[in-house]
Formats: sequence, structure tokens, C-alpha cells
Amino acid sequence: MSTARTPAGDSSLNRRRFLAAGALSAVAVAGRVPAAEASGLRIVTPPAGKPILLACKLSMIAKDADGKKLSVAERLRMAGDAGFDGVDFDEAGAFTPEQARDAVRESGVFVHNAINHAHWEHRLTNEKEEERKLSRANIEHCLRVSHAAGGSGVLIVVGRGSDGPADVIEERCRQEIKKLIPVAAPLGQMILVENVWNQMWYDHDKPPEQTPERFIKFIDSFNSPWVGMYYDVGNHWKYGQPGDWIRAFGRRCVKMDAKGYSRAKNGWGDITSENDDLPWADVRKALDEIGFAGWATAEVGAGGLKRLTQVREQMQKAFGA
Repeated sequence: MSTARTPAGDSSLNRRRFLAAGALSAVAVAGRVPAAEASGLRIVTPPAGKPILLACKLSMIAKDADGKKLSVAERLRMAGDAGFDGVDFDEAGAFTPEQARDAVRESGVFVHNAINHAHWEHRLTNEKEEERKLSRANIEHCLRVSHAAGGSGVLIVVGRGSDGPADVIEERCRQEIKKLIPVAAPLGQMILVENVWNQMWYDHDKPPEQTPERFIKFIDSFNSPWVGMYYDVGNHWKYGQPGDWIRAFGRRCVKMDAKGYSRAKNGWGDITSENDDLPWADVRKALDEIGFAGWATAEVGAGGLKRLTQVREQMQKAFGA
């Protein structure tokens, strides 16, 4: 143990710091100032006690209002004002982790996830190694943005079925995702694969009712708690029963996207609108059966506060949340 003496000036300064810290702690304990704010650090958390939390994409939120360009914090705040529990930061490629963190703290609105839409351009299924490297870099950036913002995962589209034979492209993206797990795990971030119209794990030109076994087999091939599914309820209504897919996914279904789709009209629409014939009652039943608890994020056309509020109300109707 060191016996070195501290100079008197330093001792006095340390004593003042100790007393100041004690005073702040006392105030925090008394409930007048949250401990995080007393230390100068604002921690934003999602609402507690809700099995399904509702979010929208950042890209859905208007970028200007009344002729004024809105900051990211102002856009996040608009989502909160519309009644959403949080936001999926789907413009992650345009921001640094620090910018995402600061926007959350300033707005007080939770960010649960990050996405970089460059995954369509730079694909994990691409035969060119330099393109796959760019894709990994984009995903790694998103992992760091989500972590900085307080989120828990990153949505990825792994690529396109047209990049090669199914077994070849699946192995390509499998090896690339394996390289990302050691980045994701220490940050507490899940790599979540979305089901999209990319001609992978379903037959694009065949009718319903298709099943999700191929998608499940791919996810299970990692045998990792850090790889799961970001299930888009609307994307595959054209090809399969969403309730049955959810039941088959079970614990693998970590987060969800929501949009409306009409089989009868073969087109997209607002959630629970006349242009959406999704069997939402069975979706709710299936989610209850697998014990789902987590985020459902709208992915529809949006805009300002009025439109965002309408979308949130539609989601509440769809999910009973």
C-alpha cells in the first residue's frame, strides 16, 4: 500500500469534490434529480411493462417543418410526440455513433435499432470480396451506431438471390456474418436478418402457401445468440401465412417490421386499411403463443406529426398494443 502524502492543495480540492459529489448523490436519492442527470449523463430508456413496443423508422419522419430544417433530435422528438415508444435509426450510414447518441440524449426518445440501406448496394452475397468487405464495414458501423444510441440490434438484408446459386451465396453471407459476430457480441448487439423480396429462402414466382423452413435453417446454422430474425410481417403475406411463420420462428423472431399488404389487390397499403387484408388477429395470437416481447416498427409512407400519429394508431389496432 502506498504511503505517499497528497499535497495540501490537492487534498483540499479532493475534499471539495467529494462533498460536491455527496451533495448531488443526496439530491438524487431524494428523488429531486435523477442520478444520471446529476452526473451530467442523461440515460434514455424505453417504457417498461409493455410486451410490444411500437416504433417508426427515422426515414419516415419529416426532415423539415414550416420551412425549417429539423435536427435529428427534433425528428426523434416528433416520433415521441406522435406516441411512439421509440425509433429505428434507419439512416445510420449518414451519422456517426456520437451524433446518434447525442440526438437520443437531447430528444429523450429511445432508439432501439440501426439500419444502413447500403446493404442493397454492397451485399454480403456479392461474389466480389471487396464488395462484401464494404458490406461488413457498413454493418459494423450500424452496430456501433445502435450501441451508442442505446439500441440492441441491427437489421440487415444479406443480399440477392441473383448473385449466384443458393448454396453458394448462402455460404458467402454466412462466412461474412460470422466475421461480424465478434464485433456485435461485445457491444450487446444482435445481427437481425430481415425477410425481403430478394429471392432468398422462398420462391419468388410461386404462389402461397410457402413455409419458412429454409429461413430458419439459415439462422440456426450460426448457433449463436447474436444472430436472429427481424421479421417483416407484411413482406411475405404474399407468400405465406404470417401467423404460421411466427409460430415456426419462435424465439428466433427478435423484432418485427410492419406494413400493410393486400393479397386480393396484390399491392401495399396502410396497416389495417382497406388496402391491407393481413390476418392481424392471427398475428396477435401467434405472438402471444411464442411469448413475444419486443419491438414492432412501422415501415410505411409517413411525414409530419399528424401522419405519424395516424400510423401509430394503425399499429395499435394491428398489434393490440
